[in-house]
Amino acid sequence: MGFCSGFCACFERLKAGRGAGSARSDHADDALDSFDLFFDLHALQIATSFFSDLNKLGHGGFGPVYKGLMPNGQEIAVKKLSVDSRQGAREFTNEVKLLLRVQHKNLVMLLGCCVEGPEKMLVYEYLPNKSLDYFIFDKQKSGTLDWTTRFRIIMGVARGLRYLHEEAPERIIHRDIKASNILLDEKLHPKISDFGLARLFPGEDTHVNTFRISGTHGYMAPEYAMHGYLSVKTDVFSYGVLVLEIVSGRKNHDGRLEREKADLLSYTWKLYQGGKALDLVDPTLARCNPDEAAMSVQLGLLCCQASIADRPDMNSIHLMLSSDSFTLPRPGKPGLQGRRGRWTTTSTSAFSNTNASSGYTGATKASAGSSVVEEYSRNSMSHSSIDEGR
Repeated sequence: MGFCSGFCACFERLKAGRGAGSARSDHADDALDSFDLFFDLHALQIATSFFSDLNKLGHGGFGPVYKGLMPNGQEIAVKKLSVDSRQGAREFTNEVKLLLRVQHKNLVMLLGCCVEGPEKMLVYEYLPNKSLDYFIFDKQKSGTLDWTTRFRIIMGVARGLRYLHEEAPERIIHRDIKASNILLDEKLHPKISDFGLARLFPGEDTHVNTFRISGTHGYMAPEYAMHGYLSVKTDVFSYGVLVLEIVSGRKNHDGRLEREKADLLSYTWKLYQGGKALDLVDPTLARCNPDEAAMSVQLGLLCCQASIADRPDMNSIHLMLSSDSFTLPRPGKPGLQGRRGRWTTTSTSAFSNTNASSGYTGATKASAGSSVVEEYSRNSMSHSSIDEGR
């Protein structure tokens, strides 16, 4: 069966489930009834001036993203899947099916899709302020994000992840939380984007061991990067790294810095142990709330602990951020091994399941992401040496 017919059949099955009474079918039907899911290719060509470079917003792991203007005046973002993308069909279908099930103010809104011939596209709401990395890692632009805005972004991303992990119709693990996948609306409120690598956890499943390692080096939890152990705490670890980047205004790994400062997580741990956590705060900030900044540093370290069980879940993280009376525990040593981009993993036996537990790309022209999808086979050795931290 071709991709187009298979994709359409998927939505026919969703429609056929109408009235069945399950939460999943009802939610999908509401989404299908709320908007015309399928966009005409020619309409998108006109809206984007035939995908002109002048309308190009950026280029992510699965293809370029273009700004478009519909005849009714609505601005859209069109994620155009590269024809030669190896993982394209699977990730495309995955993203659409997931985003049909989720709606939250801190998640980017899917408007529809286009499947005509070899062309596969996702159509999203357009967010004018690009992605978080466009601001936070540029010393000329980072001043735009004052401390109040940064803390609001930390809170908003936590709310979005809490929804995915605990409140969505089925538990969803994003697997690629990073600065370039946090988009900002006109008021600089954050929205989690790019669900192409997301993993659905139906029922009461809490974790899985997998051959398929997907994500971005520098943000990936060690147990996942090295052993394929995937759980909600994988996203928690990535969130912790992101929080430290927001506080510090720097990437999680910067080879231009001296050795002890190059790795953000190691450097933060050293500062925290020495009672100098506030030294991490971005020097471009004119002022900040020291209590919130210190709490954010401690929270980032709690999320990045080597011990999976000791990392808080997103419900606890939201409580820590929103409660004035909550006392944060002291973090343990962070998980450092396997995070960075040059590592080798040897597998001697197959992994097995052990427990029954969008957004468009935020990458900009100046800062493309470097996500990795590694395929592991039994008794094989895989080596990765891509750029880190983006």
